[in-house]
Amino acid sequence: MAVKIRLRRMGAKKAPFYRVVVADSRAPRDGRSIDEIGYYNPITEPATVKIDEEKALSWLAKGAQPSDTVRNLFKREGILKKVHEQKHGK
Repeated sequence: MAVKIRLRRMGAKKAPFYRVVVADSRAPRDGRSIDEIGYYNPITEPATVKIDEEKALSWLAKGAQPSDTVRNLFKREGILKKVHEQKHGK
């Protein structure tokens, strides 16, 4: 089973916010998910990002692939740097 870390759209029309979820890659965007690891609100200034770092690192270690947007959020939060350090032992 291919597992992805991606965004689930929530909120009202023209006022979206997103939950960062772990889901089967075949599931629809707002369908069933395996785990919820955070949220992202692009409407606030600056954008609000809250991600459970332990869960994110755990899922990445298990082989979950982040979507492009989630990869950018992880990079901004410093999670990808920690994954790199764990793999290469710095």
